Order: sequence, then structure tokens, then C-alpha cells
Amino acid sequence: MFGPIAAYWIYSGIYEWFGCMDKYRLHSKKEEDNNNLVSKRDVIIGVLFQQAIQASLTFLVMQINGNSSHTNKIPDTEILICSARFFVAMFVFDTWQYFVHRYMHSNQYLYRHVHSWHHRVVAPYAFAAQYNHPIDGIVTETLSGAVAFFISGMSPGTSVIFFIFATIKGIDDHCGFMLPWNPFHVLFDNNTAYHDIHHQVKGHKYNFSQPFFVHWDKLMGTYASFTSLDVYEYLPSLQLLPEHQSKNNKTCSQLPSPKFYQKLKAADYTNMSN
Repeated sequence: MFGPIAAYWIYSGIYEWFGCMDKYRLHSKKEEDNNNLVSKRDVIIGVLFQQAIQASLTFLVMQINGNSSHTNKIPDTEILICSARFFVAMFVFDTWQYFVHRYMHSNQYLYRHVHSWHHRVVAPYAFAAQYNHPIDGIVTETLSGAVAFFISGMSPGTSVIFFIFATIKGIDDHCGFMLPWNPFHVLFDNNTAYHDIHHQVKGHKYNFSQPFFVHWDKLMGTYASFTSLDVYEYLPSLQLLPEHQSKNNKTCSQLPSPKFYQKLKAADYTNMSN
């Protein structure tokens, strides 16, 4: 129950140590500090509050599962069974998050009052990965885990590993760094740069998939590559990617001024994302 929480702060803390590695940043440190619409103090408080809710609900789910004689009849003692359940959980987790996430954007009321909290972080950083409105945290994050757990039939032990893995992957998607030696960037098309597109104004209607695969975006017509929207013009460090190095040799500009990001507040922010 507390494994994913510990992993969250340890792994995001490691990324904080990378602060001086500017050439791998998608956004400069100045942009991270000045252009986001929520303070890091409020982010920490919001994440801790959400994690308290998640821990409580996880304890409840485990109690329900412990009292059920129909769940997980076959123990995860064989690698093949364990791996199959793990993959099923990944697929279910992604499916829930894609469609709920996309609906949060298409429903103006939910976006303005609920999901826009997460998009206050325009220049993502590691420990802001789980910064959400409490309702968004429960509906999008917590319920996706519960559904994945029950449908996959994972044992409690396997589920701990799964949720730690999902937590680390979610942090990596928001870390703000494109590190060439990071295995997540090699193994997953859904990575830091891919999700960062969604946090930019031009990308709000794209790349809803999280945290593992991109198949739902491709199937539902919401997939955007790093160059298709010219989002790279706002992400200087994306010139490190082969896709950008080969596109007309354009020079990336800096992010818009802080005044630009003030337009993302309230009604203006809602209109720009729909």
C-alpha cells in the first residue's frame, strides 16, 4: 500500500538531482519556475492529499479482495501467468485512463473545474506527476488501478510491483527530461516528450494515452508525433531527438512569456483546450 508512495518520492527526488543537466531538459529551469500556474508548495500538498486518499481506498480494495473467494483462484506462482496478468493490467489501466482522460477534456465543466488542475503544470516536472484535483485523482488514477487489479486477477504481491512500476512510469512521463540512457524512452513510445506535447497548448487535443502505450491515440485519431504539430518550436531540448534534427534544421525558440500562460486561466484556459 505504501510501496508506490515511497517509490513516488524517491524516484521524483532522483530527478530533482538532475536539475543541473540543462541540455536534457524539455523546459528550462526558469520556465519551470515562472510559467507554471501553481506553486511547488501547493503541488506537494496536493499530491500528499491525493496519496492519502489512494492509500485509504487501496486498503479498502484489499479488504474486499481478501474477503472474496472468487478472486485470483490461480496464484501467481508461474512466470507466464504472472506476466500475462501484468500485461492485462497494463492494457486495462491504459484503456480506463485514455477514455476518462479524453472525456475530462471534452466536457468543459469537468475540464474547467477538475482536470485543469493538472494542466496548471505547463512545464512538467517529476513530483508534479500526481498533481490532480481530488476527483480527478480518484476517477482517473485510483479507479483505473482498482479496475486493472480486479480484471487482471493479480495477486496482492504482483499488484504492488505493478503499481510501483506504473507510478515510476507516470513520474518519468512528467519528469521534463529526455535522457538518452533512460530505458523508458527506448521501450515505450509513450514517454516524456510524448506526454509533454499534451501539456502544451497546441497539444491539448492529442496524446491522451497514459502511461504505457499509444495504441488508443492512434486508433481514435488523437495521436500526435513530436513534429506533426510543430510543438517542438516551444520545446528547445527536443532538438536532441532524431525527428527534430532531421526536420528542416529549424532552430527551436524559447517558450512564450509568462504573460502568455496567464491566458490559460479560468475561461480562456478552458476555451484554448477544447
